[in-house]
Amino acid sequence: MTMTTHRPFSQVLDRLRSAGLRPTRQRLALAKLLFDGCDRHITAEQLHGEALTGNIRVSLATIYNSLHQFTDAGLLREIVVDAGRSYFDTNMSEHHHYFFESTGRLEDIPPGLVTLGPLPAPPEGTTIRGVDVIVRLAG
Repeated sequence: MTMTTHRPFSQVLDRLRSAGLRPTRQRLALAKLLFDGCDRHITAEQLHGEALTGNIRVSLATIYNSLHQFTDAGLLREIVVDAGRSYFDTNMSEHHHYFFESTGRLEDIPPGLVTLGPLPAPPEGTTIRGVDVIVRLAG
């Protein structure tokens, strides 16, 4: 029984360490919420609610800081849907999204359904890091 309950913690610990992040108590607790289970899209506010429900006492500012640290370390992908709303995606593969404007839900577009043509050359001194397509759906 100890092995079963310890193993997920150990995988999260390894994930943080391999990304170069110090495994603080709060980072471990948040990483466990984010990475135990299926890939998903989550806002800072949603993660904060899950943390409070799980008796993890952490401020919303700490949630934002942790999400950005996880993103900078390559553990999450930030999807900005508008100026005031970002989702954090645990699926790090190259993929695009549907955004349901009426509900605020973000959903992966299955691979191979979006085809991009040639991209313009980036401005001098920059490189293209990635291309995110967000298909906005009404109704």
